[in-house]
Amino acid sequence: MANDNTKSAQTDRLIADAVRNRLGREAGYREQALKIYPWICGRCAREFTHQNLRELTVHHRNHNHDDNPGDGSNWELLCLYCHDNEHSRQLDAEAARRSGIHSLGASTRAAATAQPFANLKDLLKRR
Repeated sequence: MANDNTKSAQTDRLIADAVRNRLGREAGYREQALKIYPWICGRCAREFTHQNLRELTVHHRNHNHDDNPGDGSNWELLCLYCHDNEHSRQLDAEAARRSGIHSLGASTRAAATAQPFANLKDLLKRR
C-alpha cells in the first residue's frame, strides 16, 4: 500500500510541475505578445482594453505551444471566440484528413438522406 501512495505522490508532483511549467511559459509569451501586438483580435478586429484584456488570447499559428520566437512570428492575438473557432476548424480538418475527405466541397459531401419535413403537410392537416 505504501508503494501505491509513493507512486501516487510522484504522479501528483509530476502533474503539478507540468502545470506550473505550462503556466509559466504561457505567462511569458502572453506578456511578450501583448507588448508586441496591438490589443485587437486578428480575426474579428474587436478591440480590447485593460478591463477585458483577459478575453484576448495568444494563438500559435503552427499550433506548437513550445514554439515561441522572441519576434512573435508564431503568434497572433485572437479573442476567445475566434480562438475557439480556429481550434475547432483545425480539429475538423484533422478529422476530414483521417476519414479520407480531402475537400469539404459539395462534390465530396454525401447527399443528405434525412427528410425531416416529409410528412409535415399531413401533420398540419390533422390540426
